[in-house]
Amino acid sequence: MNNKLMSWLLDGYVISEGYFESEKDVKTEHQHTHSWWQVMCLTGVDYFSTLGYQPSIAFIAAGALSPVATLVLVLLTLFGALPIYAQIAKESPHGEGSISMLKGLLSRWNARLFVLVLLGFVATDFVITITLSAADAATHVRENPLFHTLMEHNPEGWQIGITLVLISLLGGVFLKGFKEAIGIAVGLVIAYLGMNAAVIGKGISMLATHPELWTNWGNALELKTNGNHLALVGLSLLYFPKLALGLSGFETGVAVMPLVTGDKDDTEANPAGRIRSTKKLLIGAALIMSVYLIASSLVTTMLIPAEAFKPHEPANGRALAYLAYEFYGKAFGTAYDVSTIAILWFAGASAMAGLLNIVPRYLPGYGMAPEWTRATRPLVMVFMAIAIVVTIVFKANVDAQGGAYATGVLVLMTSAAVAVTISIFSRHGLGKSIPYGVISLVFLYTTVVNVVERPDGVKIASFFIFAILAIAFVSRMWRVTELRVKDVILDEKAQWMIEQMAKTGEMRFIANHPDAGMHTSTRQVNVRPAGSITSHRKLKRHLLRSMSVTALSSEQP
Repeated sequence: MNNKLMSWLLDGYVISEGYFESEKDVKTEHQHTHSWWQVMCLTGVDYFSTLGYQPSIAFIAAGALSPVATLVLVLLTLFGALPIYAQIAKESPHGEGSISMLKGLLSRWNARLFVLVLLGFVATDFVITITLSAADAATHVRENPLFHTLMEHNPEGWQIGITLVLISLLGGVFLKGFKEAIGIAVGLVIAYLGMNAAVIGKGISMLATHPELWTNWGNALELKTNGNHLALVGLSLLYFPKLALGLSGFETGVAVMPLVTGDKDDTEANPAGRIRSTKKLLIGAALIMSVYLIASSLVTTMLIPAEAFKPHEPANGRALAYLAYEFYGKAFGTAYDVSTIAILWFAGASAMAGLLNIVPRYLPGYGMAPEWTRATRPLVMVFMAIAIVVTIVFKANVDAQGGAYATGVLVLMTSAAVAVTISIFSRHGLGKSIPYGVISLVFLYTTVVNVVERPDGVKIASFFIFAILAIAFVSRMWRVTELRVKDVILDEKAQWMIEQMAKTGEMRFIANHPDAGMHTSTRQVNVRPAGSITSHRKLKRHLLRSMSVTALSSEQP
């Protein structure tokens, strides 16, 4: 029984490039590449699904200033995040993203430490995506007219219960086996954006035919800023970091680059067609989301009473759903709720896949995590347990989790901006790096403001960072005990071969796992330049270190 359980848990044990399909698998085995707009939908289940809660969070944060603060966010998206990630797509076209860029720009151990810390914020981003998306989906269930009467007497209990059920279902699907399904993502995104277009379009038409709504909004702005236009700008700059949830999705956009169809003459060294298509993906997603963010902020701010945004009120966490019922009735409203719940749940699935991609890509390769972290199911169980704890701690409250989510997103984007700035400076000098440096400073400001006002994200990230560093330390200590060979005796032929190679001034060794039963030509092995031997006296010491592919891989920079 135990053997069957272990076999089930460790199914798919060696996952060298994480949960997403490796570029080699995509390119040579399955031909699973897709048009840029289809892959955009895959990233959009995370990015576009924030419309489910972004307008509500924006109004709670900025009130009548929400549309102006949203405009600032959109400007940062188009002139900050977009050029940064377009450059990352160019410099890291194989799906490694900004973390890999930073790792390559820093020295060996500094890079490892920085990656480990950054992984803490990555984990925060993805885990809160799972819990926040499930919590907002639960809000749509609880506020649906079919269930509202049943659940109105204990809204918090129902909110937590439904959220935990959705998270458990997500974990169950991954334990059974799940891969990113672009076909499902395309259908969900088209349906969701279509319904939102109907709701927002109706709202815009009402704003166009009722000028008194603009007057009322203008009066609210005057009251908030005392008629001072500089105060209007200043407050908007102060409030917009709280809206940073609307920036999510860019890192995923470059992570899925191997799925994007390029040109026939693309090469691994220069996949120009794929880079061009990925830039279209990023531009398309940014433009679509920018239009929806500004339009949704305008209609929800002007058409929904402020009281409706309060906790456990019908517009809290579901502003556009509130308007869907107001404009089109229960049937359309229920369909809108179903569409929103589906895309929010799938956003959680996308985040889980991201976690399962990141951890096997870095930690085991560094020798800083147990080898079972290369398997999917044990990782799923760990992340689900963390998601359940986070849900209980935050009481499945969408507003309370917004700060933590924004922190994870902003730290990733700030690190990406810094990586691009360093890269441009090193290759082209100060002049061309100045615009990217300015963008880095803007993201740094946004991150600092968000952390100061809402430190929950740093607290959660600190927990992940401490856990990662602790596991890394224990794992490294444990691996020290794996070295058991005390001597190496070479036969005459091997000694002669080594002596002949030594005459050339350099020898390289490729370690092969003794129990693998495979020839090195049938598997990927990592050879580090530090494995070169230039002195015959160093031979025995180097052979002692070349114990297995795993051990050698853990030492690569």
